[in-house]
Amino acid sequence: MAVSDLDPDLLRAFLAVAEHRSFTRAADQLNRTQSAVSVQVRRLEQRLGAKLFQRARTGIVPTAAGEELRVYAQRILALHAEAVTALHARKPETVIRLGVMDDYGTIVVPPLLASFAKSHPTVRVEVETGLTATMPARLGEAYDLVIAMHPVGRGDGELLRREQAVWAAAASCRAMAEDALPVALYPPGCLFRQWAAEALDHAGRPWRLAYVSRTLAAVESIAAQGLAITVVKASTLPPRLRPLGPRDGLPPLPAADIRLHRARDLSRPAALLGDHLRRGISEPATLC
Repeated sequence: MAVSDLDPDLLRAFLAVAEHRSFTRAADQLNRTQSAVSVQVRRLEQRLGAKLFQRARTGIVPTAAGEELRVYAQRILALHAEAVTALHARKPETVIRLGVMDDYGTIVVPPLLASFAKSHPTVRVEVETGLTATMPARLGEAYDLVIAMHPVGRGDGELLRREQAVWAAAASCRAMAEDALPVALYPPGCLFRQWAAEALDHAGRPWRLAYVSRTLAAVESIAAQGLAITVVKASTLPPRLRPLGPRDGLPPLPAADIRLHRARDLSRPAALLGDHLRRGISEPATLC
């Protein structure tokens, strides 16, 4: 016999009869007809293969099998009620979709999400990292919040901070001596890729695209091996790399605005997370 054969409705009918020692009084308690209660008890007996009640001078009393079942029935129904109460008491989980640049999603945002989770444990944040140029246009559809990079003075949303783009390479970079400077960059659509190409071309410095990846970790690894130079934000300069500048024969790069974009009609938790990110990123002391 499977546990699922112990239907809670049948067990309730059984316990009502055992308590009142009467099918009639049990039916009144359950708001059912006497015949319906009798059918339920009979069905339970058939499933268990045991007689559960017998007649006595004091009324209908449980048999030995009935007395044994009564203990289990009480425990099963108590656990059933506990499960229903616990699940009904649960607050619905809120999901917030956040889009962010790879370096911020790796370095800056995680500590802020951790501190937010402490005071909002029922909120789940789904984070997507990557190129943010097209993310704001998908607010509401794919994202609730987007932290994106824009040229200085351009872009909607709330200005969080200004970041300086810098050239970076390994401490013992061999690439600088090559005729065509090898550069590790990100796919088309990335501002750093555009700015690097424009700056090198404007300076008349021969270069070649040696490596392309969507992730900071991969680009950093290539640069750290001395195989190429790259472009990063000054505040998220990887510890394995050193900044480069005019003394290294490299042209200056622009600065970028980091802006927070919010979808319309945000849930309260999403609005609170947006405020939390704005405060955390706008205050340099909170950055790791």
